[in-house]
Amino acid sequence: MVKNEKLKYYDAKHFNNLKEMIEYSAEKYENNVAFMVKNKQKNDTIEKITYKEFKKDIDSLGTKLINLGLKGKRVAIIANNCYEWAVSYLAVINGVGIIIPLDKGLPVEEIILSLERSKADAIIFDSKHIEEILKVKEKNKNIQTYICIGKTENNDFLSFEKLINEGKQLISEGNNEYINAEISNETMSVILFTSGTTSKAKAVMLSHKNIAENIYSLNCREKIYETDVSLAFLPFHHTFGLTGLLFFLSNGTANAFCDGLRHIQKNLKEYNVSIFVGVPLLLEAMHKKVLQEIEKQGKTKLIKTAQKISRALLKIGIDVRRKVFKQIINGIGGNLRFAVSGAAGIDKQVAKDFNDFGILAVQGYGLTETSPVLIAEDIKHLRPGSVGIPIENVEIKINNPNEEGIGEIIAKGPNVMLGYYEDEEATKEVLIDGWFYTGDLGYIDKDGFVYITGRKKNVIVLKNGKNIYPEEIEILINNLIYVSESMVYGTPKGDDYTLSAKIVYSKEYAESNFKNMSKEDIEAKIWKDIKEINKGLPNYKHIKKIIVTDEEMVKTTTQKIKRFEEIKKLDK
Repeated sequence: MVKNEKLKYYDAKHFNNLKEMIEYSAEKYENNVAFMVKNKQKNDTIEKITYKEFKKDIDSLGTKLINLGLKGKRVAIIANNCYEWAVSYLAVINGVGIIIPLDKGLPVEEIILSLERSKADAIIFDSKHIEEILKVKEKNKNIQTYICIGKTENNDFLSFEKLINEGKQLISEGNNEYINAEISNETMSVILFTSGTTSKAKAVMLSHKNIAENIYSLNCREKIYETDVSLAFLPFHHTFGLTGLLFFLSNGTANAFCDGLRHIQKNLKEYNVSIFVGVPLLLEAMHKKVLQEIEKQGKTKLIKTAQKISRALLKIGIDVRRKVFKQIINGIGGNLRFAVSGAAGIDKQVAKDFNDFGILAVQGYGLTETSPVLIAEDIKHLRPGSVGIPIENVEIKINNPNEEGIGEIIAKGPNVMLGYYEDEEATKEVLIDGWFYTGDLGYIDKDGFVYITGRKKNVIVLKNGKNIYPEEIEILINNLIYVSESMVYGTPKGDDYTLSAKIVYSKEYAESNFKNMSKEDIEAKIWKDIKEINKGLPNYKHIKKIIVTDEEMVKTTTQKIKRFEEIKKLDK
């Protein structure tokens, strides 16, 4: 068992709830920029919103929502990441009622089901979702209040902007009902749906305390400055993206919005981004582009030599990384100092290289059910391949380990959920004697670093009793410079399994480097490289069959492959 109470590097402010956190930030950092927002009507001019203005908008919306009769009610939100999303979330949770963030990529049938399951009374949505909301309106008779972010001609929808202005007026007239609202720290305040890769999403109940404790624990171990700028890429409806935003807001940082996957590079530069939180797929893609550029310039050997020298100097306290690798850092925005990866394992070499270049790259681990972070690397605890050590006030144990020390990771801490909404049976399966059973397999080394070997449900158990963790082999395949993503799975063979892999290669890379190659030639090259990977693995882990494509796989919004759906497709 690992518990890290003595690894508190920084004096962190402890909040009992998110209302305390926002009040603290609005007072301490009142003139700091909280958000940078592009105004589409003014040629993408970047408008800056201070913490003081942000707090005023939260209070104004909260006041008006209560005035509309939504006190103690449930409010869903479905929208792209935007300033109004952040205002809505905090306005509802800090004095109105229960907030229900929904995945913006859900098909309309699932939106309707989620709203029914969570018993939503109102919904806030952006104008991009009007078509889906009209269908919701036909089917759902429980929702009485529809609030639209952006322009709409529909008179059944209330205007978000108008509500803010009306709330400001109410406050100026002395309405302090929202501002003086008391928070119940330990009761359900959020219903979050998991982005399941294998089965129906579960509705997770979180409290103010769960989230506030996670923010406190992160602040004890990770140093964030009020001069930092974060690029909000991960969706806010997902707890990783959401707690990340709240964590940064607790430190007075500025937050900008990503214009989309293709614009990350441009956004990093135009906003002078110093912090980027993403999934491994993104950081690995950035890394591949860096390597391709180095290779194109014929500097591979030079860079490797520079890495060795700078590592040696670092050991004696001389840090020249950001000077030596200035050109590389400029290639990814110029100001990036801190990169956080989560939601899946990142390739060791990617993490090593980022840190060698002077960008602190840390990996973390957690789940929706744990608000989300349980384990993380930090500046003093970096071990590529691991996900770090337990954060402040979290205990981690390996349940029922095998001869290799691998077992299910279980956790205890104030950030663990209240349970699954209206699903006592599922709650009892994962919450046992105060411990949360994650469903992930891993082990702890002698220094307390935790390693994830795979998802319990994904393990392929062979007839001879050997366990194969697909994720470990996928990392090796994803190292191939032309590979975008891969999925390793077991193909039944009699009463046993053989290993197969579905491999997606990058169209962009193929167009530049495989110009005169047919699809058969590309497949032959990939198969040759897979055979090389096989040579470094024991026989029972050898891949015997591959499927090659340039079409990306079905994924969750945090870019995890939906294995169940992909395997179903292969069976057809």
